Amino acid sequence: MEIERRFIVSAFPKDLEVLRKAEVKQGYISTGEPEARIRWTKDEHKTTYKLAFKTDGTLAREEVEFDISEENYTNLKRLLKGDMITKDYRVYALTNNLRLEVCKVDAGMPTEYMYAEVEFESIEQARAFDVAHIPYFVKEVTEDRSYNMKKYWDRTRG
Repeated sequence: MEIERRFIVSAFPKDLEVLRKAEVKQGYISTGEPEARIRWTKDEHKTTYKLAFKTDGTLAREEVEFDISEENYTNLKRLLKGDMITKDYRVYALTNNLRLEVCKVDAGMPTEYMYAEVEFESIEQARAFDVAHIPYFVKEVTEDRSYNMKKYWDRTRG
């Protein structure tokens, strides 16, 4: 089970320690129920390839993710209807062992925007989280399905 809250932000945090930076590319084989997504991630240590399936949901949803080979990734990429979504991805430390994941999506394109996510151990922990911990907070979009990446894919690539 994936439990997370999502926020629109205006910038990358300047006062938090960056734990990880990566370049991410992802595309949707299906935006139906469940969604099927491939992802390429490159950081300073390695490049990974993943296939993920997610149920529809907001605060909590099922997610099953597998590492796949570069060859499988390349073959699945041929099934995509559009160019991959690009993300400048960064992870920051928050209090209580929480992590803030911030992404700049499709930098330089007219559809560019930034969002942040925080994953939690429980729904209760997620609901108790204070948004004051989110630097450059604009608004919370956890319950707004139009901000799901699969919806972004449909709007910009579908």
